[in-house]
Amino acid sequence: MTASNLCFRAAMLLLLAGMLWGIQMAIAQDHSAFPAHAHLNLLGFVALFLFGIFYRLTPAAEAHSWAIRQVWIWIIGTVVLAIGVALVHTGHTIGDPIAAVGSLVVVADATLFTWLVFKV
Repeated sequence: MTASNLCFRAAMLLLLAGMLWGIQMAIAQDHSAFPAHAHLNLLGFVALFLFGIFYRLTPAAEAHSWAIRQVWIWIIGTVVLAIGVALVHTGHTIGDPIAAVGSLVVVADATLFTWLVFKV
């Protein structure tokens, strides 16, 4: 699987997860986790889809050995971040360190992606 295909597929799965989460919050009439829902949609769908477009349009970057790793790191970091933020906003203090780890992973991975953009 290529980095762009992984980006597109993961983006769509995370978009559906975010949408279902939004529907669940609406049904429960409890929108306390909406910041996590927004993070999941923005990082999980928008950013991943844009990464996929970049990789598809830049074959040299997609062929780099770090491209697929960068995508997996982003996916994992985004899920961890969204879980942490959800826990924080639903009153669970254990979410703070989880959100912090997820945030640091995502920032580190954004740095990796930036390096890949400048490398090619």
